[in-house]
Amino acid sequence: MNTNTSFFDAAAVGRHLAAAHKGSAAVPYADALPPDRVGAFAVQDTTLAELGAVGGWKVGAKGPTAEPSCAPLPALGIKPSGTALLGPPWNMRGIEVEVALRLGKDLVPASGEPDAATVRAAVEAVLPAIEVVETRLADWRDSAPLAQLADLQSHGALILGDPSGTDIDALDLRTVQAYLAFDGQPVASTRGANPAADIWRLVGWLAWHCVQRGQPLRAGQVITTGSCTGMLFAPEGAHVQAQLDGIGRVELQF
Repeated sequence: MNTNTSFFDAAAVGRHLAAAHKGSAAVPYADALPPDRVGAFAVQDTTLAELGAVGGWKVGAKGPTAEPSCAPLPALGIKPSGTALLGPPWNMRGIEVEVALRLGKDLVPASGEPDAATVRAAVEAVLPAIEVVETRLADWRDSAPLAQLADLQSHGALILGDPSGTDIDALDLRTVQAYLAFDGQPVASTRGANPAADIWRLVGWLAWHCVQRGQPLRAGQVITTGSCTGMLFAPEGAHVQAQLDGIGRVELQF
């Protein structure tokens, strides 16, 4: 198991995970386990360099004051509502209903995390989203959180609905109502269930993190902000439908 930075080759791990994205064998989690978050982010960077352009980011936190985690999202995996996801790569089919933001201008703070007003001013649209959770780790259920973080925080795809007319200034994760159905059968109905609570704190943290990482947030990128429903696993071949009240609907087909 990789527990020492002197024995951890982030570039090699990133290449192996990128190959798994493209259909090669899954990677044993012990072989992908970085010593710390810095190592995990280095793996992410190599993976994205292999997969292509960054289309957006995912960010979330386990509580209102918890340190967020994030991962860049390959542009090739960001799809419109109604997309059919085909083929054997979709083994987990983890489903999370999320609030996504699209930037209308670059968000590049000069020093420290920007305040909520600065973040809101950079956002041009709010969109309903489904994040499909997938893994390139051979033993995901037994894997360590740092290995999952290295594996793009188990990101598979991001399905986006149409931009909504939501008042950006009034957006509050604590009041968002979310619904999820598989093949027309309700499986989740929640209100204010995103544990991060403050969407602007999340994005402010991400903006400064990305500057420090040398990958500042750019206009047109999409930021998805954590699950409003927890994670549920869709059956094989399921039609997945989600709704966020006041924001919109989004769906996909396996």
